[in-house]
Amino acid sequence: MVVTKFNLTYFLISNEVWPEGPEPINSLSLNYVLDMMIGEVYVITFITAIKVTFDFLEKQKLVADLEKTQLETELLFLKAQVSPHFFFNTLNNIHSLALEQSEKTSKIILRLSELMRYLLYETKSNRQSLINEIQCIQNYLDLEKIRHDELLQISLSISGDIQDKEISPILLLTFVENAFKHGVNKNIGVKKIDIDFTIKGDFLYFTITNPLPAVSENKSTFEHSSGIGLENVKKRLTLGYNKNDYKLTINTNDKFTVELKIKVT
Repeated sequence: MVVTKFNLTYFLISNEVWPEGPEPINSLSLNYVLDMMIGEVYVITFITAIKVTFDFLEKQKLVADLEKTQLETELLFLKAQVSPHFFFNTLNNIHSLALEQSEKTSKIILRLSELMRYLLYETKSNRQSLINEIQCIQNYLDLEKIRHDELLQISLSISGDIQDKEISPILLLTFVENAFKHGVNKNIGVKKIDIDFTIKGDFLYFTITNPLPAVSENKSTFEHSSGIGLENVKKRLTLGYNKNDYKLTINTNDKFTVELKIKVT
């Protein structure tokens, strides 16, 4: 590059190839070569920095696209997590009530239809209205109440302004489904589930408490099976929210308690 610059300047512009130098130059010299090389190093360094920056941005975009794809895949997995047995049992209950010509039949069908519509069509975006998410959970609870009748006690409380709040879809429903799978279906007698939604500022404080499985169930089996869905939720939180936008706490002392603080704006 130095030789090329020297020749182009010498033959096309002027014999004084280095007019700004300390002395007239009309042939290659050590001082000229060193000075020109330093200048070229600046240019090369600048171009290299630009190239590295573009490569970094392209790589970051690729990583972001992969994370988005993974998040969408995991969302589909969460949709499938709502137990098929739940739908089969609900349909069996509808069949029984239909034979009895019960007035509850149409109400149950409506609840099941609303739940399935939400899961199939209204969970494609990264964020969903908190009101819709709560309504989905309410439909799920109504159907579970019919399944378990008087043996199930549900306490649901909502406080604060839930208008214009958004949350990742099916996130909370996973905790509710997990509570029934391990805290209700694997116990006998009266089971109680407490669910609380509290809005404070930009954050939702969600708490759900359910009894632990019966003592006869193998503890390691319970921890593994219940952990699959919860681990998936943790991944979705990591991919879908900033670190300071959520806090998940799980307690398994005398009851199974999930506490989630999450930004909903």
